[in-house]
Amino acid sequence: MPMPSPPSEDAATGARPRPRSPSDLFFSFSILALQGFGGVLAVVQRELVEKKQWLSNEEFVEEWAVAQIMPGPNVVNLSVMLGERYFGWRGAVAALSGMLAFPTLIVLALATLYGHYAQHPQVAGALRGMAAVAAGLIAAAAFKLAGPLKKHPLGRTVCALLAAACFALVGWLHLPLGWVVPGLGLLACALTWRKIAP
Repeated sequence: MPMPSPPSEDAATGARPRPRSPSDLFFSFSILALQGFGGVLAVVQRELVEKKQWLSNEEFVEEWAVAQIMPGPNVVNLSVMLGERYFGWRGAVAALSGMLAFPTLIVLALATLYGHYAQHPQVAGALRGMAAVAAGLIAAAAFKLAGPLKKHPLGRTVCALLAAACFALVGWLHLPLGWVVPGLGLLACALTWRKIAP
């Protein structure tokens, strides 16, 4: 049973953009996935929020948080959730197929090439350079996603403390992400519920 479409931001005109069909989802997520070299978070946010406007920034942060705590790749989870929202299981399959089909073919081709040229110093240097770019993309996306936290019930200070705690536990103490994210996530949910409960 498909989930209801998100509420329109313009209630008078009902002009909230949305995918036109499952094939629109397939091609949109294919294009999105093909841009995601080195990490897709920044690309997903730009495509779904800024260009297509299928989600507001606040909705994107909420959907990404759910996708983050579910098993599997975040962006794949998000594609399934968004596809299901608009077209039920057909939309979920279309979005997932778009996210995986072309990148799988490219990865197989690149893996074959990498197997032949992995020992070249130039290839190793190029990969190190790409890692730096990927880190920059993730940092840029983090700054963009921090904006909606201004409206969060916990306030910016508590949200920043939770983010810093996550960074310290995973980045410095090397605790497993599978423990840190649910643990801090449940703490954040409990604090938010306490804040907004009547």
